[in-house]
Amino acid sequence: MIPRWPLIGKLLRSPMRILELLVVRHRSFRFLRETAQTSLPITFDMWFRHFVLRGNTGPYWPIHPTSEVKGWKNILVGVETCPGYMPGCYIQGLGKIKIGSYGRIAANVSIISSNHDVEDLSRHALDEVTIGDYCWLSAGAVVLPGVTLGDFTIVGAGAVVTKSFPDGFCVIAGNPAKMIRRLDPARCVRHESPYRYHGYIRDDEFDRYRRDHLHV
Repeated sequence: MIPRWPLIGKLLRSPMRILELLVVRHRSFRFLRETAQTSLPITFDMWFRHFVLRGNTGPYWPIHPTSEVKGWKNILVGVETCPGYMPGCYIQGLGKIKIGSYGRIAANVSIISSNHDVEDLSRHALDEVTIGDYCWLSAGAVVLPGVTLGDFTIVGAGAVVTKSFPDGFCVIAGNPAKMIRRLDPARCVRHESPYRYHGYIRDDEFDRYRRDHLHV
């Protein structure tokens, strides 16, 4: 009788899986185990693509291969917020971008912190974008330079946000985006995950990382 070990056969056909099993328990890779329990898990494939294959190098959070991040040192992301985690995003940090914790950024979202100088297209007019905690940018939304969105601002699909809604707790939609609904702050839930990460960086190590590497 021929012994059948389907699991071993499957592993031998998948060198990546073997490598993952070898490294995932190392303390340096604890982010894989701990973020697995969050709403934005970081997978071994993401880490491998980012740091071994050198795709989208630079940012301290995982980026989908079809998304693009420019000026990552000018971008501050909160806990469990990964702009570009979903496909087709364009995050332009030539100016500064600050995004709070527990944000949700859908596919094909653009966040832009500078525009061309209209009288000299070779130059950029830098500005800043600030997005609060627990904001949700739906698919295809565009946030333009100079915009501030307060906590719990929900941006509808395809919206183009040209002005600020600093008080938050609202739903905005359209082009240009306008408020279509207010949210009751008492009903908005500020949930937290048991493990707090800014991308790959643990929350208790992030202040030092920010001082050493970021300009924002």
